[in-house]
Amino acid sequence: MLHLVQLATSLVFVLLAAYDLRFRRLPNPFVVAVVVLYVVAAPLAHTSLVSFAQHLATAALAFVLSALMFRLGWIGAGDAKLAAAVFLWAGPSFAVSALLLTGVGGFVLALAVLAHRHTLLVRPSRAGEVPYGIALALAGTAAVWASFAAPAPAPVL
Repeated sequence: MLHLVQLATSLVFVLLAAYDLRFRRLPNPFVVAVVVLYVVAAPLAHTSLVSFAQHLATAALAFVLSALMFRLGWIGAGDAKLAAAVFLWAGPSFAVSALLLTGVGGFVLALAVLAHRHTLLVRPSRAGEVPYGIALALAGTAAVWASFAAPAPAPVL
């Protein structure tokens, strides 16, 4: 059952990425779905209350930092909300990896926007905007599968 929740969450991330590419917006119902799916997945994975609280704290920190970036005009409001949802899944153990994936993905997207500004499928007024939701969705999908991955077996000597 956990794998079905992970697949559903991955599908939501794909939809978010596609929507952001086309419209430069991240619909709130999809972001809420990512959060709700984590709340469903956590008990299925036998997550302890302490671990659940750590994931919530990671999401809260991500939201505060991304809200500050939104306030400074660096990212959009949807990106700030999606970042919190991504880091809810990532938790403290995968947060650095998720941050790295988001940063590298955002950098590649920025280069693509600069190189193909005139061919992107958006209104001309938004052609220079980076669809950062794609980078967040990439990191989120990785977090969905990494956060509940089976631990590696101990080496046999």
